[in-house]
Amino acid sequence: MTLPKALHALWLAVVAVVAATVVSVASPAQAATLTEVTSFGANPGNLRMYLYVPDTVGPRPGLLVAVHYCTGSGPAFYSGTDFARLADRYGFIVVYPSVTASDGCFDVASTATLTHNGGGDSLSIVSMVRYAQQRYNADPERTFATGLSSGAMMTNVLLGAYPDVFRAGAAFAGVPFGCFAGPGRWNSACAQGQLVRTPQQWGDLVRQAYPGYTGPRPRMQLWHGTADETLSYTNFGEEIKQWTNVHGLGQTPTSTDTPQAGWTRTRYATSAGRVMVEAVSMAGTPHNLPVQAASAIAFFGLDTGGPTPSNPPTSQPPVPGGCTATFAVTSSWQTGYVAAVRVTAGSGGLDGWRVALPLPAGTTVVNSWNGQFSGSGTATQVTNASWNGRLAAGMSTEFGFQANGPAPSPAVSCTTR
Repeated sequence: MTLPKALHALWLAVVAVVAATVVSVASPAQAATLTEVTSFGANPGNLRMYLYVPDTVGPRPGLLVAVHYCTGSGPAFYSGTDFARLADRYGFIVVYPSVTASDGCFDVASTATLTHNGGGDSLSIVSMVRYAQQRYNADPERTFATGLSSGAMMTNVLLGAYPDVFRAGAAFAGVPFGCFAGPGRWNSACAQGQLVRTPQQWGDLVRQAYPGYTGPRPRMQLWHGTADETLSYTNFGEEIKQWTNVHGLGQTPTSTDTPQAGWTRTRYATSAGRVMVEAVSMAGTPHNLPVQAASAIAFFGLDTGGPTPSNPPTSQPPVPGGCTATFAVTSSWQTGYVAAVRVTAGSGGLDGWRVALPLPAGTTVVNSWNGQFSGSGTATQVTNASWNGRLAAGMSTEFGFQANGPAPSPAVSCTTR
C-alpha cells in the first residue's frame, strides 16, 4: 500500500522527534525488559503485543496502554518515551500494541474498530488489556490509554468504543472519535480540519459506538500544537467539543491557566469539581510535539502509591526566582542503574536551566534522554533540551540517564541559563 503524502509526512515528523530521545531496547542494564506476548486472545487486527512489567509491582497494579505513531512500533514507543521509566518508579504495567499493517498506522476508520466488540484493531488492544488484567491481576479501575498521532487517534477510539474498559486517556496530537470513519484508512478531510460538527453530533458518535451503555465515561486529556502541519489544530477544538458533550458539560472551561510558557490549559469539571476533560494547547508547536508522559501519568493518578526508589531523592532548598533539582535512582542492578532528575522552576520561571550532576569518577553514562550531557565524573553537567527549557513558576520537567557502576546519591544543583 502506498502512503499518502500527508501520511508520509506524518511518519517523517514523528520519527524525527522520537529518534532524538531514543534509548536502546536491547540494553541489558535493567532486569525488567520489554517482552512480546504471542498468544493474548482475539486478535482481528493482527497486532503484536509487547509488555513491560517492572521488577516491583503492587498486588493490584495499574495498567497503561501506550500506542505508537504511524510507521512506528511498540518497541520504538517503549524506547522513545518515558512511560516504562515511570512504570519503574510507580509500579504500573505498560502494554505497547504494535501494528503489522503495511501503512504502519492503526485502524481508526473501519466500522469494526469503531464499534464495541465489533473487531478491528481496537478489539485486539482490548484483548491485550484483558490478558494483562488476568495474568498480572491488574486493576480494571486503574486501566488507561495514551498515544501519539495515530496512537492518539486510537486513544480516542478506545475510550469511545470501550468505556467499560478504560477509565481515562491522554491523546497527543489526535482527532475526535469517528473523525476518520470511512472506507479508507486515511481521511484527508478530517486531517485537514474540514470536519466541523456540533458537540451533540460528536457526542452522538461516541454514544452510538456502544448502544445501551449507561455506565461512567472515561476522562480525557488532550494535547495539540497550534502549528500542527499534519493533523489540523482544528481537531483539538473538535475533540474538546466531543468529550465535554459526552460528559454532559458545556463548552466554557471551569478553569484556564498557563502551566508552562506558551501553553494554555483549559479544564472542564463537574459541579462537584471533578475534572473530566483537560486540554493543553501548545503555541507554535508542530505535529511532532514532545510527549508529556509525566503529566499524563499524573492525570491518570498513576503517580501515587508506587514502589520506593532504591535511593531517596536529594535536593537543594528552593531558590526564589531560580530553580531546584532532585535526584532519584529509579532502578539498579549489580553493574549499573537508571536515574531521573526533576528540575523545578522558582518563582520567576525559567528560560533555560543547567544541572550540576557530580557523578563518581569513572562513571560512564550509557544512555540519556530529555537533557544534553557534557563533561564527565564530578564535572558532569546537563542542560535543557530544545523543548523543555522554558518553565513557568513552580512547573517541572525531568531528564534521565542510564550509567554504569554502583548507584550514587549526588548533591545535584540547578542554575538558570
